[in-house]
Amino acid sequence: MLSARSDADLHGASHEPGVEPDEPGPVVDAGSFAILYALGDERVLRRYRSGADAGHEARLVSYLAEHGLPVPWVVHRGGPDLEMERLHGPTLLQGLASGEVPINEGARLMADLHARLHAIEVPPDLMAVYRPGFVVVHLDLHPGNVVLSEEKGPVLVGWGSAGLGSPAVDLATTALLVAEVASDEGEEHARVARAVLAAFLHEAPSFPDVALHSAATRRISDPWLVPGERELIPSAARLVRRLIGVAR
Repeated sequence: MLSARSDADLHGASHEPGVEPDEPGPVVDAGSFAILYALGDERVLRRYRSGADAGHEARLVSYLAEHGLPVPWVVHRGGPDLEMERLHGPTLLQGLASGEVPINEGARLMADLHARLHAIEVPPDLMAVYRPGFVVVHLDLHPGNVVLSEEKGPVLVGWGSAGLGSPAVDLATTALLVAEVASDEGEEHARVARAVLAAFLHEAPSFPDVALHSAATRRISDPWLVPGERELIPSAARLVRRLIGVAR
C-alpha cells in the first residue's frame, strides 16, 4: 500500500482477466482513482473513475516528455481516457522490497526525479495559475510510481495529481507517503520503508515543517484514499519530523 493512484501495474506484471463487453481490454489494475486496461503488449488505456476529462494530464505528461523527463508516452482519447505506453519491468517498490535495488540508490533516484521535474520550465498553458516559486509538481512520487522499465530505464508514472505548486510540498508529500508505509504496523515492508525514508531525507533538499503540514492536510482531505490510509497520516507526519530532527 502506497497510494490509491499508483500506476504500478503499467509494467503489466499483474494478472489479466477476461474482457467484459463494455471494457476496452483486460483489466491490468483497478485502483480507486483509475482503471488500467491492456490494449496489447505495448499499450494500456487509463480511465478516470470519476469520468473527469483527462486532457490536462495528457498535455502535461507530453510536455514533460519533450523536456527530457522519463515518462510514458500518452495520448488523450477523449473524456476520461488516456492511451499510454505499457512499460515492462518491476517498480522501484518491488526492487527495494526484494533487495535488488539498494536503499540509498532508490532514495537517490526519487530525489533526482524531483530535481529534474522541478527544474523544467512551467508550461505556457499553466501560466494563468502560476505564482512566484511554483514549479511543476507530481504530488504522488513514491516507489510504486517509478517503473524500472526494460525499455527506458526508470520511468515516472501516476500523474493524476500533478500540477503547479511548491517544490517543498512535493518533497514533503513523498516523505509522507513513504512514512505512511513505515508507520503501518501491519505492513510487511515497514522496515524497508523507514530506511528508504531516512535515506530520502538525506538525499533530497530539506523542506520546512510548514511544507509537511501542507502535505499532510492535503492527504487527509484526499477523496481517493483507500480504507486505513487517512488514519496513518498523523503518525507518518510525526515520523518524518522525528527523522528530520535526528538528521539535523
